[in-house]
Amino acid sequence: MIRTVSKTLLKFLAASTLIILMAATLNYVVDPLQLFRPARLFPAMYSADTRMQDAGLIRSQPFDTVLMGTSLAIHFRQRDIDRILGGRSLKLSMTGSSSREQGFVLEAAMARHPKRVIWQIDDWIFHDAPEPDSDIYLPSGLYRRSVAGLAGYLFSGQMARESLWILARSLPPLQPAVARLTSDLVFKFPIADVDDINSLPQDYDVAANYNAKKALAAFRHITDPVRSRYLADGYDYDAMVRAFERDAIGLIAGHPDVTFDLYFPPYSILQFVAMRDASPSTLKTVYDFAAYALPRLLRYPNVRLYDFRAVEDVTHHLDNYGDVIHHSPVIDLKLLAWLAERKYAVDRSAPMASLDRLKAQVEAYRLEP
Repeated sequence: MIRTVSKTLLKFLAASTLIILMAATLNYVVDPLQLFRPARLFPAMYSADTRMQDAGLIRSQPFDTVLMGTSLAIHFRQRDIDRILGGRSLKLSMTGSSSREQGFVLEAAMARHPKRVIWQIDDWIFHDAPEPDSDIYLPSGLYRRSVAGLAGYLFSGQMARESLWILARSLPPLQPAVARLTSDLVFKFPIADVDDINSLPQDYDVAANYNAKKALAAFRHITDPVRSRYLADGYDYDAMVRAFERDAIGLIAGHPDVTFDLYFPPYSILQFVAMRDASPSTLKTVYDFAAYALPRLLRYPNVRLYDFRAVEDVTHHLDNYGDVIHHSPVIDLKLLAWLAERKYAVDRSAPMASLDRLKAQVEAYRLEP
């Protein structure tokens, strides 16, 4: 009886080991993230989970320009960046990302020696955030290519399922049916073109999703006394300066051969008016941080700094917004054109000028009933 149980257990362990090794082999050969090599044997597929996908993009894509940012820089198309600014770009923007995450991912990208970084920054990203190795949402081991990180990738059952699906999609008889069944609700890698990662479809109804009605509704929501205290979340001046020095200044100073085009995005005027009316101490922190960061950044010759927060033709036209900060894809193209023209660049001899214009606009702005 004992021998029978032992034999059964050994068979079970052997079968389990074989299945695990087969999964690891499948993941290595198909390599859904393209961590080991660019896709050649099988068609490349991509995930909208940028914190994971960026690790593979850095390893597999050719680029000399990197775009980094939050959800305000997530909808850019790489072909638009290339067309307007030149070069070969790679979008690494991550929704809701902190400067800690962004700096970590950018440092990984530096191993590929880009010539230029286009970095959408704002005061909010410089809040306290966990270290990359403690961040449950950021697979730091994939970026570090640590033994634990790569083992977790290769021996992942979920990745094996993705690999099988990509393999099935590569077989001509199955390709049409598998492509129709591929859904981001079921699979992690549903995107066939790298340019489509978190990009809005061509037929996207911009007017229905970005308009004054939505912007004003968001303004009323965040200034409601029940919720207005959340306007101050993450706005601790000392913590912001520490994060800024570590993540932004540390990266810029450490890579003097890379050109950094940093820009403050064109939040709608309502974002600052909400702070003015419902959380004035937060607005003061925003102003104080900008007064520190603007001249500090301009000390570095490899920095070109742009401040779009006071571009009244955009920020006061609420039809450009889906809420109080997120601008439409039409403005994305404007931003690229401004960067190409070096428009709204912060003058090294007058670093406070754009901030002074913003202050004046916020003080003067009045919402009509």
